[in-house]
Amino acid sequence: MGASGKCKKKFRSAFAPAAALATVGVVVTAAITAGLFYLLFPSFGLPAAMLIGCIIASTDAAAVFSILRTRALEPKLTALVEAESATNDPMAILLTTVAVSIVFAQQTTGEAAGWPAGLVSKLIWQIVGGALSGLLVGWGACRLSRRVAAKLDMGYFYIFLLAVILLSYGLADFVKASGILSAFFAGFVIGNSNIPFKPTSTSFFDSLSTMSNVVIFVLLGFLVTMKELIGVFWQGAALFVIVTFVARPASTAVSTFFAKYGIKANIFLSWCGLRGAVPMVLATYPAAAGINGARDIFNIICVAVLFSMVVQGSTIAKLADKLGLAEKSKPRPKQVMELMTLHNPEVELMEIDIDSEIYAGSVPLSSFELPGEAAISMINRNDKIIVPAAHAEVTAGDILYVLVKAGEEEKAASEIFNRFLVATAKPQS
Repeated sequence: MGASGKCKKKFRSAFAPAAALATVGVVVTAAITAGLFYLLFPSFGLPAAMLIGCIIASTDAAAVFSILRTRALEPKLTALVEAESATNDPMAILLTTVAVSIVFAQQTTGEAAGWPAGLVSKLIWQIVGGALSGLLVGWGACRLSRRVAAKLDMGYFYIFLLAVILLSYGLADFVKASGILSAFFAGFVIGNSNIPFKPTSTSFFDSLSTMSNVVIFVLLGFLVTMKELIGVFWQGAALFVIVTFVARPASTAVSTFFAKYGIKANIFLSWCGLRGAVPMVLATYPAAAGINGARDIFNIICVAVLFSMVVQGSTIAKLADKLGLAEKSKPRPKQVMELMTLHNPEVELMEIDIDSEIYAGSVPLSSFELPGEAAISMINRNDKIIVPAAHAEVTAGDILYVLVKAGEEEKAASEIFNRFLVATAKPQS
């Protein structure tokens, strides 16, 4: 099974619990948070507590992704955390929008507004419509990618991908579905397809994502004053405690009740509920709607998000180690070689790290029986490039770059690792 197939299989295994966390989990988090916050601070009123609960309910995908890159977790658990954190924004956005409309109607008319009758059907369409539009746009983009790449420079290909993202969001928004979910599914399809310039495109969008998060926080920082933050410090700290130690564990337990995740995995999932850019942006909705007390709501969310990023963000990796859910990260090589082709999409360049803490000894290059036409094209040994020759040997600690046909990656990797298992088992002189 190729890398694309493994990603799809991993995504399917986590789809049901991730969908539950992104929908039911968000609702449970919002309800518990709103109820407990109102009990602790009744002076804020139930409408404000409801708004706060809805705003803080989503997790930060970018922060979770960046932290998980430093640890190799069990694939099913990694897929669940990534899928849930990337797909729970639409539910939080919908809940916040509805809550804002209810509170606004109450403050302007003086009457308690009820929940819209079509909320359930609207929510279902947000999810289904967003997913379908994203899959459609992603499929079409993959079909066009090689024709576009054949006529354009690499830089213009990035613009093509940006246009695809905007198209997926715009199409979903046009049909009143979730643009964020549409963009996610379009990216999922494209990311697991063999498009041209894929390695550099991945680096480009990683950098763009980081810059976007920085810009968002800088712009939101202009709305914050230290005096106002200090004024709601205890409310923000209490909100962080409620969400982190009560609401998030409860929503995780409910959402993964029928899934086969152990206690340790559930603890880790609960701690992965980082709050970041999305709650901060949603916290501006009440102010935009002209709701009374919007400044206090924004500042309370800001304090809670800061606590979440500092406390949870700095301890997720350590918690994974303590719970025994993480493996040692593979070292990153200084040399990264990219294979780009427009005419032979079946060939891939695979990087294999012969970990010196697991394997020992050396294996003659000529002894490897790689599948098909696979070949070791380059050896990185202590940051020095070695061109493979017939008499060369591969030693523990080397990083190999292997040209292999798509679908034969596991066979090639197994052959190399099995040879080193034999070499490691031999007594070293």
